[in-house]
Amino acid sequence: MPSRNWVLFKTAVFSLCLLPLGIQVWRFTQHQLGANPIEVVTRHLGEWALMLLLITLCMSPLKTALQSGWPIRLRRMLGLFGFFYALLHLLAYVWMDQFFDWPEIGHDILKRPFITVGMLAFGLLIPLALTSTQAMQRRLKRNWVRLHRLIYVIVIMALIHFFWLVKADTLRPIELSIGAAALLLFRVVRHYSPLVSRQRQAPIPTKVMP
Repeated sequence: MPSRNWVLFKTAVFSLCLLPLGIQVWRFTQHQLGANPIEVVTRHLGEWALMLLLITLCMSPLKTALQSGWPIRLRRMLGLFGFFYALLHLLAYVWMDQFFDWPEIGHDILKRPFITVGMLAFGLLIPLALTSTQAMQRRLKRNWVRLHRLIYVIVIMALIHFFWLVKADTLRPIELSIGAAALLLFRVVRHYSPLVSRQRQAPIPTKVMP
């Protein structure tokens, strides 16, 4: 892809990532979020954080399907947008829901399991965001890959957080869980398929008689 076209394409993706936030802000200012707008905003931000992390995980299968490297070039930006929405999700809870009442927030973290899991998932997401640059990738080398495998744990924890949050209305968490399971299955198959191929191609050892 020519350099100018790539810049335009990346700008379009950047704008699309901001679109859910813009729509929600507009709906909030227009009082279109129902009787509990704070809950709607907080849940919307968290859901988009999870979806963007899943979209980030889609880039590797997309690269394989298209036989092209451009999806990988979007992966960092998409992952950072996932962190950005997760941060906004947390800020909405701390600011709009709890009004920075730190003792009450601490009580919530300890006593409400879905908040405990959510906070742990966000805490694990921070080092991934801080080490997302190419400079950190070069500095950490193989440890960078090991560190960023935490994304699988984070996604699972975020799904648990979502399930425990919604309680009875589980349709959306189930849909996202199916997507996450497919993405994780792709990675398991990709990891083991070269090993299986080598085992099939290896010659059958001949028993040596004493």
